[in-house]
Amino acid sequence: MAESIQEGDMVFVADGEDGIGSVRRLLSGGHALVVYIENGGDFEIPVSAVRAVHSGKVVLDLDRLPTPVLEAIGNARKSEYPH
Repeated sequence: MAESIQEGDMVFVADGEDGIGSVRRLLSGGHALVVYIENGGDFEIPVSAVRAVHSGKVVLDLDRLPTPVLEAIGNARKSEYPH
């Protein structure tokens, strides 16, 4: 699956939902990728936590992500300037 992930691909937690970030780069060996999560920064994500890749989209498997990544995902769609 890592062969089909490209830098710049959008990252999602489910098909049909808003994106939460994008792929910054693939790490050597293809076992992990660096993902920028909106309002959270860059996180290293193992390829084993990717559920699907298609049409320039990377869909993550929430059950395989560490707590700091889940927390960042929870804050991804929040405004940096609350109203």
